[in-house]
Amino acid sequence: MPKSKRLMELMMTVNQKRKFTVKELAQEFGVSQRTILRDLQELSELGVPLYSEVGPNGGYRVLKERLLPPIAFSEEEAVAIFFAIHALRHYSSLPFETESSSVLSKFYAYMPQDIRDRIDQMKNRVDFVTPTRQASSRYLSVLLDAAIQQKVLLIDYESREKPDSREIQPIGIYTRNGFWYCPAHCFQSDDIRLFRCDRIQAVAPSSSKPLDLRHIHLENRRLNRGKEPEDVTLFAELTKEGVQTCEAEPWSVAMLHIRPDGTGWLEGSISKSDILFFAKFFISLGKEVAVKYSPELLDCIKSYLSELTAKYDV
Repeated sequence: MPKSKRLMELMMTVNQKRKFTVKELAQEFGVSQRTILRDLQELSELGVPLYSEVGPNGGYRVLKERLLPPIAFSEEEAVAIFFAIHALRHYSSLPFETESSSVLSKFYAYMPQDIRDRIDQMKNRVDFVTPTRQASSRYLSVLLDAAIQQKVLLIDYESREKPDSREIQPIGIYTRNGFWYCPAHCFQSDDIRLFRCDRIQAVAPSSSKPLDLRHIHLENRRLNRGKEPEDVTLFAELTKEGVQTCEAEPWSVAMLHIRPDGTGWLEGSISKSDILFFAKFFISLGKEVAVKYSPELLDCIKSYLSELTAKYDV
């Protein structure tokens, strides 16, 4: 086997094994232990994070941050990956902020000059703009790790009403309109709730036993939300413009129905705690919506409009 091919396969092998001995690798690759030692030295010089352990159970171990083997990309694939990462620069917070900057620098540095020239031209022609927010979400990586590892966290949360401490088990994180959100099982309400990440002021591990939420993820979390006794029914007719506005709202996916002529309606259940949010949203739609139900929502809309009228009534 050529040395270059052996080094490539050796890199992939040590990434998979994580812990190994020189003798094991020599037998697997059919070379001497001295050859494997030289190969490991070369891999280490290339940046593969290896360290040796002494003793009867010693050997080699790969550190947590493994170095992945080279991957061949076409020119179009390379440009697509570059701009996918480049678009993240608009976010004030990322769960992998340092890594994104490092990847982009490496990717650009090792591209052929003609592809770099093409990217430089495209930078002024294509972009994925998201609103710039001053709010910082400091715990994105912690929340994401908790979602993956099924961990319970104790958070200090600054809600609309007042600061509060809650135990949550994150399901994931996502971004929309420049803000980061974390849907999570809230142990206080015993249901799935949505938390804005920039309002999380502190995070600490919790000693509570985690639930098995492996089957719940960002795509199906609404289907797993239990119906509360205090949920109210929502029904609202929409014009074409109203439908287009609602299509941009993530909460409308399960409730929005569209007719062939482009008009539509919203139908479903909402929590009583969210009535004020929906009242403000429907007021912002103006004539593009006609709320038919529920009485609680209609009363909230009328009350809020009365307050607005009184505020500006001279």
